[in-house]
Amino acid sequence: MKRSRKSLKQLGATLTVVSGTLLALQCHADDSLSEQIELAGQVNVEHRQFFSPGEQGQGKGQSSIVAAPEFYWQSTAGNGSFTFTPFYRLDSMDDERTHGDIREALYLTYWDDYELRVGVGKVFWGVTESSHLVDVVNQSDAIESLEGEDKLGQPMVHFTPIKEWGTVDALVLPYFRERTFAGVDGRIRPILPVSNDALYESSREEKHIDAALRYSQMLGDWDVGLSYFYGTNRDPYYQLNTGGTEATLQPYYAQMSQVGLDVQGIVGDWLLKLETIYRDSFDNHTGLATGFEYTIVGPFESYWDVGLIAEYLYDSRGNNAQTPNQNDIFAGVRLALNDEDGTEVLTGITQDLDNSDVYSAKLEASSRITNQLKWQVDAWLFENETPTDLLYFARKDDFVEVSLEYYF
Repeated sequence: MKRSRKSLKQLGATLTVVSGTLLALQCHADDSLSEQIELAGQVNVEHRQFFSPGEQGQGKGQSSIVAAPEFYWQSTAGNGSFTFTPFYRLDSMDDERTHGDIREALYLTYWDDYELRVGVGKVFWGVTESSHLVDVVNQSDAIESLEGEDKLGQPMVHFTPIKEWGTVDALVLPYFRERTFAGVDGRIRPILPVSNDALYESSREEKHIDAALRYSQMLGDWDVGLSYFYGTNRDPYYQLNTGGTEATLQPYYAQMSQVGLDVQGIVGDWLLKLETIYRDSFDNHTGLATGFEYTIVGPFESYWDVGLIAEYLYDSRGNNAQTPNQNDIFAGVRLALNDEDGTEVLTGITQDLDNSDVYSAKLEASSRITNQLKWQVDAWLFENETPTDLLYFARKDDFVEVSLEYYF
């Protein structure tokens, strides 16, 4: 097993150089070229307020600033484009949460029924609300999102034939991104901090070349996807390391192969969803996430849409699973007011069926203030009195986060 150390300084330097280059190109381009370049993005001011001090004595307030500009260039001929999306967060509490990333630096060209993407990009696979089992291309940016929905940019070559008989996504992934974790001073982290020294099963470490393939097709009102992945497992295992000045958890990235199936179908007002996988890695297991969303249109003579969501989550490893959703039920409500400000609310609860005292609840709400300004509120509640549960460490990490987002 080999060791590798993350280098945020190198990533930050790369981010600075590429950003400066693109800005210089935009400033010095002639009029005809400037018409093909667009600058957009967002800047957020965020504050998390925890209900109690952390398990390791961390404070209750955590503020940060986020910048995520997007540079877009399209060729004059119209058959090629380049998108560059850097990301940077400055955090008041956690040095590890102060981090930068290149979310996207992707060139796209297309001809006939084919598309080719080369660079750093993001690919999302999945249909369920509470878990995305088949979504294995990009690494999770775990200090950004508790649900793994924020992803690190993934170097890739992505070829897509789009045919009447279906769409094929074939990807070659030449470099692996290690998962991010909260630091010693951060919140929502295990009792022992996670080490920046990772172990790999492959002798090539992060330079192992991974491959992914997905076939998808619309069959009437049903969208079906069948996927295969071979390479470095994005979900690390952990080993106890007592060799340093303090004990840490050391990530171990094993090799894996995974077969996945995702299905989504519309039956009247019902949206039926299924994701299931078989993964062969350091351990072998089957995973399942399935359920429905039923939409009530215009209740009480309103313009609202109300979605009722229920999903079941299963992992064949049981209490040995590396994820908390080994035998759980998620129930939630999605509310869209369909007003001019685009107000939306999502709330839900995940209940562990093996331990009645283990559950978590979330709230997401957002609305526009102006065309360029938006507010968002996120809240999480963790209830856990079972020391053997994976999320026992988060029992004091209930929080509310308020964000003000400016789009340009």
